Amino acid sequence: MKKLVLSTVIVLALSLSFTSCRDSKKADSVEEAVENVSDAVENAAEATGDAIDSAVEATGDAAEATGDAIENAAEATGEAVESAVDATGEAAENATDAVKKEADKVKIEH
Repeated sequence: MKKLVLSTVIVLALSLSFTSCRDSKKADSVEEAVENVSDAVENAAEATGDAIDSAVEATGDAAEATGDAIENAAEATGEAVESAVDATGEAAENATDAVKKEADKVKIEH
């Protein structure tokens, strides 16, 4: 009877130790999985933040470049208009001079 009780106690102790070892391994692996997921979420959030910062910076640079291009186009247009006005004025003066010369020729001939 004594051997039966001792054998039962040993079997129960062994079964509890094997069962508790398995449970702790599962708990550890679950904790590691949760930590890994947490790290992955943090890394993804950080990468997303970096991407947003880069996009905002690129948008600002593009807006600035567009503003510069508009200013340059406006200046070039203004210069072209001024050149056209000057050329038109010179052409009008040349036409006036040519008409005066022809008028003088006609007066001389008659």
